[in-house]
Amino acid sequence: MRSILRTDPIARDVAALCAAGVVVGLSFGAIASAAGVPLSQIVAMNALVYAGGAQFLAVGMAGAGATAAAIALAGLLLNARHLPFGLAIGNEVLGEGHGARLLGSHLMTDESVAFALAQPDPARRRRAYWLTGICLFLTWNAAAAAGAIAGSALGDPETFGIDAAFPAALLALTLPSLKDRPSLRVALGGAVLALVATPFLPAGLPVLAALLALVLGRKQAS
Repeated sequence: MRSILRTDPIARDVAALCAAGVVVGLSFGAIASAAGVPLSQIVAMNALVYAGGAQFLAVGMAGAGATAAAIALAGLLLNARHLPFGLAIGNEVLGEGHGARLLGSHLMTDESVAFALAQPDPARRRRAYWLTGICLFLTWNAAAAAGAIAGSALGDPETFGIDAAFPAALLALTLPSLKDRPSLRVALGGAVLALVATPFLPAGLPVLAALLALVLGRKQAS
């Protein structure tokens, strides 16, 4: 195993990515369990939805009392980036068969697309995409299930401060993208919009209102 990681940069990078994915998966499982989501639903969400950021968002909105429609809309908006992802990798990576494209689309993540597009030739792009997608899927499902089991054993989340883990996890996920001024302005604008809208809108909708900051940021950029 060590020799493979030394000689294969793709496998080495995927292994490092999966190690980080274990931490995020454990966090999601514990947060979802603390929010009252049953283990069976957590396992089903991991396998069928498989969208880390959208799953964190869904659990947080559900805990705040948001409606199912608001949660679904927020998830769709958050994952809209997968449309250009699919166009970028195309059949060259996913393959021609309907089954392969369906499975490949389900395994699509930011990391699998980025790893694939970074490769210099089609064969390496296919290998990077599928290796990343499959390994991350297995890692995420196993880690999140373990986190849910551990989280359910802790009892009341407020006793241990687990209720603060959701906003902390989302902040950790967004921090790397806030290095440039436009992204920081959009993030701050969205936070202000959400805070202003909170007293007037039902739970979950202020998060969607915060997306208007993207429009403002685009106008400033142009």
